[in-house]
Amino acid sequence: MSDTTNEAAYDGVLGAFPYAFRATDSRLCRAYVVVGGLVAALVAIVFVLAVISLIGATVGTPGGFLTSARAFYVLVALLIVGPLLAPTLLVARRHRRGKSDRRYDRALAASGFAFVLSVYLGLVASMPPSFVLDGETVTRPAADGVFAPLVEFLYAIPEPASPAVPGLAAVIMLVVHRRYR
Repeated sequence: MSDTTNEAAYDGVLGAFPYAFRATDSRLCRAYVVVGGLVAALVAIVFVLAVISLIGATVGTPGGFLTSARAFYVLVALLIVGPLLAPTLLVARRHRRGKSDRRYDRALAASGFAFVLSVYLGLVASMPPSFVLDGETVTRPAADGVFAPLVEFLYAIPEPASPAVPGLAAVIMLVVHRRYR
C-alpha cells in the first residue's frame, strides 16, 4: 500500500483507525484495528455507564470519597482503553511518517490481541471466591476442562494483584514497540 507522510493524513484518534486499516499490509494488524477498536468502544461505553450509575446511586450524598471513586473509575478506564488503542495509533503514526514495516505491524497487532486476552484473564483473576449479587450469595465456578490449570492459576492470584495480568501485557506491548521500531 502507498504510504503518505502528509501530516493531515488523518485527524485524531477516530481518523487513525481507517488510516491504519488502509495503510498496513498485515492482515493481523487489520484484524486488530477492527477488533481493538470495537473492544475499546465497548469498554468505554461500559465505563461511562458505570460512572452514570455511580452518580445516580449517590445523588444527594456529600462529596469526598464518592468524588474520588468517580475519578478512580475514569482512571481505570484510561488504563484499559489506552493500551487497547495504542497498537492502532502507533501503526498509523509510523505509516504516516513513511516508515512502513510489516513485521512491526504484525508484532504490535499480536501484542494488542494479547492485551485483550489479558484483560479477560485479569477479570477472571479478580473474581472473589464468593460474592453477593441481588441478595444471593454466588460462588465462582470450579475450574474444569482443558483450561482448568490456567483457571486454577488465575484463581490463586490474590484479588488486589489481578491488575498485574493486563499490566504485564501492557509492558510487553511497550517492549514490542521499542524492539521493532
